[in-house]
Amino acid sequence: MKPTYLMDDIQWQQLIQNVADHFNDVTIKRGFQYFKQGRVKEFAMPDGEHIAAVVDGSELYEVDLHLNAFAASRCTCPVHTNCKHMIAVLLNYANEQERSVHALVNARSAGFTRLAAKADIRPPSPSRSSLSLDRKEATRNALTKTASRIPDMPISEWHDLFDQCIGLNPVNTQNSQFVQSALASIYAVKPPLSPGMQQLYGLHAHLRVLEKLVLQSPMPGYPTHSYMGYYTQIAADELKEAIERDFESPLALSGEPKQEARMAETLAYLRRKMLTESRNGTYFSDAYYWFWLRWMRPERPTPGIYAEELQHLQAAEEELGATLARLPWMLAQSWMYMYQSQDDKAWTLLQEAEQAFPLKISSNQLLLFLHALREAEDWTRLKDGLRHIGPLLHSHRDDHLQDYMHDWNLVLQHLPEAEADMWDTLVSMLPFAGGMYEETLLAHEKWRQWIDYQLSIRSEPLSFRVSVVQPIEKNAPELLLPFYHQAVERYVLEKNRAGYKAAVKLLKRLFKLYKKMKQEPRWELFFTNFTSRHSRLRALQEELRKGKLLS
Repeated sequence: MKPTYLMDDIQWQQLIQNVADHFNDVTIKRGFQYFKQGRVKEFAMPDGEHIAAVVDGSELYEVDLHLNAFAASRCTCPVHTNCKHMIAVLLNYANEQERSVHALVNARSAGFTRLAAKADIRPPSPSRSSLSLDRKEATRNALTKTASRIPDMPISEWHDLFDQCIGLNPVNTQNSQFVQSALASIYAVKPPLSPGMQQLYGLHAHLRVLEKLVLQSPMPGYPTHSYMGYYTQIAADELKEAIERDFESPLALSGEPKQEARMAETLAYLRRKMLTESRNGTYFSDAYYWFWLRWMRPERPTPGIYAEELQHLQAAEEELGATLARLPWMLAQSWMYMYQSQDDKAWTLLQEAEQAFPLKISSNQLLLFLHALREAEDWTRLKDGLRHIGPLLHSHRDDHLQDYMHDWNLVLQHLPEAEADMWDTLVSMLPFAGGMYEETLLAHEKWRQWIDYQLSIRSEPLSFRVSVVQPIEKNAPELLLPFYHQAVERYVLEKNRAGYKAAVKLLKRLFKLYKKMKQEPRWELFFTNFTSRHSRLRALQEELRKGKLLS
């Protein structure tokens, strides 16, 4: 459920500053533990400036937070103010607002503290300090005056303004504090804007600060030597999440003056940044795709926009020359072909990109192709997309494979006859998609195929939870016999106590299966031969007696 009162970016920056000003690191860490343990039992916002909550500490404590008058905040614990219970509530608030909890936890980071300490080593004289403050104030006033013309300025001039705001940033280390301070400076000069213009302003503020963190490609093709520091990477990832949130709401730009120009400028900017992006990540590439999915297509649904974009992309090879990042360039063209329903060209180009840059295409980029087809509810094309995308998902995490499988299930709801295509595709994705293949076999009650697969990869029956094999024991118990028999012999061949114990566990299961199938004579024949063959293995005989299989 969405929170009733939503904070904007300025309020968010102020909250981070309040945490840094009012709490020490130990209190923040303890409050973080309380938050993770779910100790915030009640949480309410009577209005956008006040939080009333109950935290389970040594006893239940009532927390009363005033966001716009932080010093007036109180807790009923013995500390009364600036305590861990208040931090837990603030982290809960940030989480409900879908803001970065870690940004609050790291509000007093070592980097920020060092910079502040460094600034305090040689304090300027009062006159010099006063002059510096006057200059900064004059600069801010000038920037605020310039910002008042935002509705009439081209996007490129927005970025010039943002750069000047970022230049006032007291934090120079490229980390989360740098991002927070830079965004606060940009939002401090923002004039009143229409809803649509405000959305664009927020997006470009995030993009411009991201540009300061992420290096662009200085070498031909796709460079291999550019790296980001750990804290820079965290800051960039947080900005990426913020940009994705920017696209969650439809763009309210209809009827705005210069609407077409704004969209064209934003697209041109994202295109160029995407096509010169380094291997540090897919920050601008993802923003480019989300811009098309969420804002460009709904605002300009005419088919001609894709052909026009394809022309821009194809011209970029000559325009950018050696600085062109070829992988995002190829993926973007494939994307445009798909939007024009030229699927054969799209999948061919995607395959060429995979061959030219093996293991370099991210799962997010691949799944976005499916996202577009799913939103269009074109089930036949989605089926074909799944067939082409599946084999390219190798070496990606299981959660992405689950998203992929969700799309197959959606296709089968509308096209039951596509099941054969699904199985063929899943088999082609082995062995990397083995876990997903097994789960799907069980979900579709393909008991024999599941057993055959386990036999082929020499799975250990004891590694499966009882709940996994129970449906097979109930519906097709005879299929488990070779699975268990094969494993028993393998355990015995290990010639150690652990192997013998595992063999006895499976022998007990076999006995129950034969009994359930009313084939006790077959069990007696097998077990007599088994004990006779291994009569010299005293340790095995002991384990059989312990398991009450031998008297």
